[in-house]
Amino acid sequence: MINATVTSFVFIEIINISSSARKKAFTLSNKIDNPLDLTAHLPFRVAVVSNLLALNRDWKVRGLCDLEPREMRVLLNIGSYMPIKAADIAYQSRLDSYTVSRAVKKLHIQGLIDIKPDEFSKNIKNLVLNKAGISLYNKLTSALKPRSEELESVLSEQERVQFYEMLEKIERKTESLLAEQAMQMIKEGQEPPADQKELIRWYKKGLND
Repeated sequence: MINATVTSFVFIEIINISSSARKKAFTLSNKIDNPLDLTAHLPFRVAVVSNLLALNRDWKVRGLCDLEPREMRVLLNIGSYMPIKAADIAYQSRLDSYTVSRAVKKLHIQGLIDIKPDEFSKNIKNLVLNKAGISLYNKLTSALKPRSEELESVLSEQERVQFYEMLEKIERKTESLLAEQAMQMIKEGQEPPADQKELIRWYKKGLND
């Protein structure tokens, strides 16, 4: 069994950026007291990988359509889980509702999705891909699967399982930090923006799951 220390190293190695190489190329500034070492800053390192994995950074994927990354992410969510509500897409992907709504509007205008009343509640709208949307979904997933397999190839099966477990822990901790901070600021009398209210709802939903 891999111990906790080795498991932590696995998480760092998956981003495929050598800390030592970065430290050689970027020395910490002596122009400021206690500069933040970004090579050892977890949120920064995760953000670096996220930037590289953005759908519009992949030339092959970008050539399949003229959608923005958020619209592709929403289309992929709809295709994988349809019929699905916009609010559920926001929760599943941790996109704010406004971003999802804008993406849904664009997808609908482009004739890729249909919006249908829920079978049990007419006030609830479900999102589904239509024929054109399904065709694009299949093209996107066909392009994305090889990349995912190539990325996972640097991990053993045990490391892959542990990596996903670590990602879930980091996601839940990040959500709790943001939500608890928002709730504290509300207690202090501040009016929360819509995205902060949403964070609190997600956090409370996770506690009840």
